[in-house]
Amino acid sequence: MADSNVKVLGTWASPFVMRVKIALHLKSVRYEDVEEDLLAPKSELLLKSNPIYKKIPVFFHAHNPICESLIILQYIDEVWTTSAPSILPSDPYERSQSRFWAAYVDDKFFPALGRLLIGATEEDKKAALAEVVEGTVVLEGAFGKLSKGKAFFGGDNIGFVDIALGSLLGWIEVIGKQCETKLVSEAKTPRLVQWAECFSANEAVKDVLPDVDKLADFGLKLRAKVLKALAPTN
Repeated sequence: MADSNVKVLGTWASPFVMRVKIALHLKSVRYEDVEEDLLAPKSELLLKSNPIYKKIPVFFHAHNPICESLIILQYIDEVWTTSAPSILPSDPYERSQSRFWAAYVDDKFFPALGRLLIGATEEDKKAALAEVVEGTVVLEGAFGKLSKGKAFFGGDNIGFVDIALGSLLGWIEVIGKQCETKLVSEAKTPRLVQWAECFSANEAVKDVLPDVDKLADFGLKLRAKVLKALAPTN
């Protein structure tokens, strides 16, 4: 049974929503899943609970709304401290590095992925593809430093950067198929390939990551909606 004090407002296809669910699974916290349809007008609940950004996810704990996925992850880690290993490292420097690389995923890598999915022209997509490929190589290097030879960015256990990047794995596969390029490959990023397999198979993760074919179909609908919104009106 879900905890009536814990709710997640989001959609199954959003990597940012997946982050919250994975963290809750890691902490063995039951929650109510409130689905928001991204292809429909924004719900009253979303507009009321996140009036500034009007974006998912919104995490509710004891009826208090908390927004922005990385902030939510830190909140979950601080509130549920005894049920599982910490998501963020205890060492201040290591914690700062985890936050740095999670921010890199959100500020650099994810936007390039989005442009690769939504790009209106072949030139746009080509530029975005170059950024994504460069980003995977950069993240391959970061994994070597943060993992210290272990299975995850967080070491022996799934950590902050694992969740930030791992939530994108379905979209990375979908977008790679769309542009006929393997974005994470043995040739260029062998450690990320092994990490992705370990992450996706984890008990806290495998039921959260969506079916790739279903995600691809959603991606086509989302792209059409975005391009329609961007189209000039007469």
